Amino acid sequence: MSADTLSKTRWVYAFGGGRADGDASMKNLLGGKGANLAEMSALGLPVPAGFTITTECCTYYYGHDSSYPDDLQAQVAAAMATVEQQTGKRFGDPANPLLVSVRSGARASMPGMMDTVLNLGLNDATVEGLAKLSGDRRFAFDSYRRFIQMYSNVVLDLDHHMFEELLDEHKDRLDVTIDTALTAEDWEAVVADYKAAVARELGQPFPQDPQAQLWGAVGAVFASWMNDRAKFYRRMHDIPESWGTAVNVQSMVFGNMGDTSATGVAFTRNPSTGENRLYGEFLLNAQGEDVVAGIRTPQALTRVAREEMGEKNLSMEEALPAVFTQFKSVVETLEKHYRDMQDIEFTVEKGRLYMLQTRNGKRTAKAALKVAVDLASEGLITREEAVMRVDPSSLDQLLHPTIDPSSPRSVIASGLPASPGAATGQIVFTAAEAERLGGTGGAVILVREETSPEDIRGMDAARGIVTARGGMTSHAAVVARGMGRPCVSGAGEMQIDMKAGELRARGKIYRAGDIITVDGSTGEVLAGAVDMIEPELSGDFAILMGWADGLRRLKVRANAETSADARAARQFGAEGIGLCRTEHMFFDPARIAAVREMILADDEAGRRAALAKILPMQRDDFVELFEIMEGLPVTIRLLDPPLHEFLPHTEEDVAAVAAATGFDAAKLLRRAQELHEVNPMLGHRGCRLGVSYPEIYEMQVRAIIEAACEITARGKTAPVPEIMHPLVAKGEEMKFLRDLTDRTARQVIAEKGQEIAYLVGTMIELPRAAIRAGDLAEHAEFFSFGTNDLTQTTFGISRDDSGRFLGAYVEKGIFERDPFVTIDQEGVGDLIRLAVERGRAARPGVKLGICGEHGGDPASIQFCESVGLDYVSCSAYRVPIARLAAAQAAVGVREKDR
Repeated sequence: MSADTLSKTRWVYAFGGGRADGDASMKNLLGGKGANLAEMSALGLPVPAGFTITTECCTYYYGHDSSYPDDLQAQVAAAMATVEQQTGKRFGDPANPLLVSVRSGARASMPGMMDTVLNLGLNDATVEGLAKLSGDRRFAFDSYRRFIQMYSNVVLDLDHHMFEELLDEHKDRLDVTIDTALTAEDWEAVVADYKAAVARELGQPFPQDPQAQLWGAVGAVFASWMNDRAKFYRRMHDIPESWGTAVNVQSMVFGNMGDTSATGVAFTRNPSTGENRLYGEFLLNAQGEDVVAGIRTPQALTRVAREEMGEKNLSMEEALPAVFTQFKSVVETLEKHYRDMQDIEFTVEKGRLYMLQTRNGKRTAKAALKVAVDLASEGLITREEAVMRVDPSSLDQLLHPTIDPSSPRSVIASGLPASPGAATGQIVFTAAEAERLGGTGGAVILVREETSPEDIRGMDAARGIVTARGGMTSHAAVVARGMGRPCVSGAGEMQIDMKAGELRARGKIYRAGDIITVDGSTGEVLAGAVDMIEPELSGDFAILMGWADGLRRLKVRANAETSADARAARQFGAEGIGLCRTEHMFFDPARIAAVREMILADDEAGRRAALAKILPMQRDDFVELFEIMEGLPVTIRLLDPPLHEFLPHTEEDVAAVAAATGFDAAKLLRRAQELHEVNPMLGHRGCRLGVSYPEIYEMQVRAIIEAACEITARGKTAPVPEIMHPLVAKGEEMKFLRDLTDRTARQVIAEKGQEIAYLVGTMIELPRAAIRAGDLAEHAEFFSFGTNDLTQTTFGISRDDSGRFLGAYVEKGIFERDPFVTIDQEGVGDLIRLAVERGRAARPGVKLGICGEHGGDPASIQFCESVGLDYVSCSAYRVPIARLAAAQAAVGVREKDR
């Protein structure tokens, strides 16, 4: 920005008092929280006055060595004066102090990942003014101790455990267990100890100037955009670093002013199941962090929920009936206005309701499906909108197993069913240990008193999560639901001893490493491993997927070569097989000996003799696949890996194979050494085998056509085999392979006296193949883009070794995403575009698909739709994801064209 532009830039937007400078459409500038606060204010809802510092200011902050624009301070001062006018209080006034909260707010929801400071503006003078104004000295010093702890942790970077330990010492001395039991004098003593601890740790007193406090908190919120947990969360959810966060400064309202005050979190529908009824929790005489941090186990919002959970403490509906009636009306208004399930934060101050936040609520895949289908059925959204509301990747959660109802259950503890599903693993007590063991493939269950945002990596690595404290809207519950991890929260009967590495429950001790099972649907923790059952994909899933199938243009196939994979693919709605890797069949123990005999043969006659043994087995494989796929297309890739992969390599392995098969050990070892390659990925593999040893591909083509003939002879639906030659680079190669395929197929068709339709094509895996796609299309009837290898050969990066450095590339912004996960649209994407254009120019009807891992990645599927491919192919268990992503991509293209 030029200096002139900067001088005209508006960095601050006000809200409150029934008016706002912004609205919900300004999420990119104001962040989700700021945009929704503005929208609620404009709707006339009770929103405490405040202002938002924009995400553009965050971008400026990082682009100018953590400094602010010159005119930001004046804009903030003007906005603060407006808040003072609306509240009748003054910021920093000892007699009539205005206190504020300072919160983050990115355009995408990132719960708990960035920082918040409450009660800002308190100091030794204003706390006395707050005590006089409120008539409640206990409340004032409770608020002050909260502020000191929060500000010291977030802004001054002091460990929050230090303050918790000091508070625990006071509780032990007073022989109390809950915060609400402390008196005003007790809190004054705690505040004195907190301030002394800060002075001791920093060598200077706790900041007393409210203006310094404010700018310290604003800087801390901007800085938190780049903290480790925020960066990790952004990578998990593909949130660009360039977006930045806004800062929301809002006048404080207090839920800790006695039994007519409260704070809570609510969802307009159940975020675990999608059921259409109010869901959430609240706490009397508390502030917001008490609910989400799991410091106290909250109470139910409704009487029905309290009775269902067997709780004795009154629900909000019973404890604050008048406020609850108003609250229920407000949340219904918000859901109708936003036309989606809302996640709402609220505070009640002395019987008066205030709305602190609303946003589209995070939900499980099951809930997302139900909410979308129900909202469409209720007429609030269209079917097309319903399809666009569900994150395709979240469907993975629906494939999670659940506990077999007939399996014996040894319950060791019960809590709240915070996130559905089930998982078995060994107990770990720290996020670091969960990350270490989970990162190596270990199944772990993270067991904590409560989780915090710092635990995000360990939660991601764990199969399931259990907490002793916290409710259904605690950090653990919200994050687990977003990740699709089963979670039991608030299992208060568990006593966790972190130092000893053990938990006690129901008279038994369980140690780190012991196996437990989490049932997030019932809220139970079970001893040992328990039998699981696969989910049924029906009901709302079937309805929404039916709508999606009606919208999409791209066909969806599966990568499958076993009968189990093929059956799963059909169950998940696959419209054919896009990649059958025949080498996996060669590794079968029943035929590996014949494969090795073929490799060891001294001449073509010897190879053909060995291949004749493999032929009936290979044919049976294809018969089974064709039967399962019932006339759908099946793309079969002929042998791809180099032959040395089928041989033992060490002298010890050679000796073992020789002893088991009778092969000559010296010949085995010599042949393995002869076939050894320095760079096998670019060596004697793929179609190069078919050129060097055409008898191998002839056997495979014969097996395919004979299998098709057998299916037809049985009176079943004729299959559509697509015979694919891998790693082709030149038109001359393709012509040779096409001739080989047609010659062999014609021989079989003549022998069987049956007409079998088939296609011959190639896998585009090399840059040259993409560039010269027109040459290949003269002889190939279809292209399947093998984007795993095409990415490797375009970047010159080995996929198997890239994990050592790609993380650093993403971290440093060189790659926005791992190119082996999401297609590199600029480089690899350009090659695909070129191949599509030149292939169709040479053969207008050429069929085009993709069969690499990218075939199941929603962002890559969007690219495939944009370049006009005919189908994508992915692993069987990602077929539902691909179906939904293909529908969303088609809708996106249509909207762009409107």
